[in-house]
Amino acid sequence: MFAAYFDCPGGPENLCMKEVMKPSPGEGEVLVKVSASALNRADLLQRRGKYPPPEGASDILGLEAAGSVAGLGPGCRGRWKVGDAVMALLSGGGQAQYVAVPEGHLMPIPKDMTFIQAAAIPEAWLTAFQLLHFVGKVQEGETVLIHAGASGVGMAAIQLVRLAKAIPIVTAGTQEKLKATANAGAAAGFNYKSEDFSEKVLEFTQGSGVDIILDCVGASYWEKNLNCLGTDGRWIIYGLLSGGEVHGDLLARLLSKRASIHTSLLRSRDKEYKERLVRAFTEDALPHFSGGASPRLQPLVDSVYPLHKIAEAHRVMEENRNIGKIVIEVPV
Repeated sequence: MFAAYFDCPGGPENLCMKEVMKPSPGEGEVLVKVSASALNRADLLQRRGKYPPPEGASDILGLEAAGSVAGLGPGCRGRWKVGDAVMALLSGGGQAQYVAVPEGHLMPIPKDMTFIQAAAIPEAWLTAFQLLHFVGKVQEGETVLIHAGASGVGMAAIQLVRLAKAIPIVTAGTQEKLKATANAGAAAGFNYKSEDFSEKVLEFTQGSGVDIILDCVGASYWEKNLNCLGTDGRWIIYGLLSGGEVHGDLLARLLSKRASIHTSLLRSRDKEYKERLVRAFTEDALPHFSGGASPRLQPLVDSVYPLHKIAEAHRVMEENRNIGKIVIEVPV
């Protein structure tokens, strides 16, 4: 089968399409014929040699995929059959023609959704759902500040905050991105390049600050995050785009607000945790992707690249040009 591959860590130019061994489904695994995958920051880090896959996971790029069931391994419990349209949360291997997936990490694709749209769901939406519900314990009426609001996780989080009857506000780097987040349901948006987002957040919340911050930026935002985090607030760090080294009196300021810092990565979680997450998302959120549901959830696809142009897709994400998800179409 063909798969996205790089011979040595480095820039996007190191990526190519290579013929590799097709996987065989193991105990309790389903073989999926992949129609589309999507790009995540983790793919960029892995390509640079900074984020190796967990032990036992495929070293092929791709943390999500959409396609059809092509085979069942021994011990499958009969939930899936050959031909079923599915989307999958993966620890790796999605940017290939086939991938083997634990059966509990699969979700059905809503009937009126394409493989391209479905590929934009698993990693981003499950990450956002996990951050809000499993980690942040979001409550009705709370205010949630979402950094990188126009990213795949950001656009998912905006809609999931609305679904939880809470209030999403965002930061982004261009007016075009802020407009897209408003269309997705953000109650307010602030351009981190041209204004002090912490001042704007305090203005919006009438001085009380936010209840939850979803932060993939890290070090450069710590002071502003603490400025606008409310009493008993939860600051959830799930990425370190600006690094992790902090200089200053972070702990005293955190203590003064009785606030808490949580950190979360999804890829390295165990199989059982991911099964619980997929089950909760399938029950609570997935029905809202179907027509007629209220409120309606929608994945946002920024652009689609064929697998042989994956280097170009990486460049677009590296330059922060995308609004929503970059999808990779896999050849038949």
